Amino acid sequence: MLPTVNSWSDQLQGLASGLFISVLIWLLAAPQALALNDAQQLVVESWRLVNQSYVDPGKFEAIRWKRLRQKALENSIETSEQAYNAIETMLLPLNDPYTRLLRPDDYTVMKASNEGSLSGVGLQLGHPPDSDTIVVIAPLEGSPAADAGVTSGTEILAVDGEDVDVLGLEATAARLRGAVGSQVLVKLRPPQGELTEISLERRTIDLRPVRTRRLRSDAHTLGYLRITQFSEGVPTQVKEALEELSDRNVEGLVLDLRNNSGGLVSAGLAVADVFLDQEPIVETRNRDGIADPIQAGPGLLYSGPMVTLVNSGTASASEILAGALQDDGRSLLLGDNTFGKGLIQTLTNLSDGSGLAVTVAGYVTPSGQDIQGQGIQPDRILDQPEPLNPGGEGDRWLNDAERVLQSQIEQAPPSDQPKPPAITTVESDPS
Repeated sequence: MLPTVNSWSDQLQGLASGLFISVLIWLLAAPQALALNDAQQLVVESWRLVNQSYVDPGKFEAIRWKRLRQKALENSIETSEQAYNAIETMLLPLNDPYTRLLRPDDYTVMKASNEGSLSGVGLQLGHPPDSDTIVVIAPLEGSPAADAGVTSGTEILAVDGEDVDVLGLEATAARLRGAVGSQVLVKLRPPQGELTEISLERRTIDLRPVRTRRLRSDAHTLGYLRITQFSEGVPTQVKEALEELSDRNVEGLVLDLRNNSGGLVSAGLAVADVFLDQEPIVETRNRDGIADPIQAGPGLLYSGPMVTLVNSGTASASEILAGALQDDGRSLLLGDNTFGKGLIQTLTNLSDGSGLAVTVAGYVTPSGQDIQGQGIQPDRILDQPEPLNPGGEGDRWLNDAERVLQSQIEQAPPSDQPKPPAITTVESDPS
């Protein structure tokens, strides 16, 4: 039986209704299908932050930066760990170790370190000259390691059964940190001692980034100021330390920046302002090639003679300070070539509690010296081997610095003989 006109109409209406419903369902479903889950959003968020602020956007075309985001999202990303792996893979072609993801635990540790405290066993680690071994530079005073008798120069061999040759320096340090009250098993070899294993209980460690004391001499009274990192409270602590030394009528100052790997650039700039009077500190250069010179404010917090100790562990913000003191003729640098990190990073909190460090600028010293990968050469190279415990007993470099400083004081013309250092209020903060 042939369909009637009415039946054809009914079928067409039914077909049209079906198509309308299908299109409506597709329109409603499409946005949901295209929406990114939280883990994928983390990847996109990281890509966007780098894309907006990375210091060298010229790299993007060479590594096909946009394609890297697309390629990352083509993979299954359902968990935070998958997102972290995707972000690290995406950042790898930049070949910039300072632009990196910090997982939540690592980000928490870094923030605590910038605030001047963390939880761990209290060991400062490093590589001795011309060696890949990991040794204790110094145990922090009052730390679990110090209480257990761990001494400078002790070689670290393994942490919780993991060989440090596999872990490397940064991962070894990370393994030693952890929750307060937890235990960590450390395999070590003390100097002139036998291999041993000790279990240490992690505690909250006060990093004490600023330490000071008076150096006793038959002829002169000198002050010693050591800064181990630039955290939030350091500028205030430096001011208090210099006021204390001024009360003791010191004639000169040894500033020790050895093994100061940096920290907050703003804190480093504020400390530079302590020693310089309206003189240039540093010049930063961003991705657009814009140069931003930073100058010290008027007035000095410390105006006396000084020398500064540096080594291969002096990096980043501490190199900014050392470079300014050297270029402005404020202080001789003594020791060994600095690390050579002339890049500045921002640290951004991501949506899941992890963090992203992005290199956003480079810097040059007041004389225009780009130290990235080269470091700063001191005015005087001191004899090797380098002392492993800066400021501690038997520190030959500190003894050398005292002799140089005393010579400066004694050779100064009578009219320039040092008076008690002027202590004033810093009038401006270059940060």
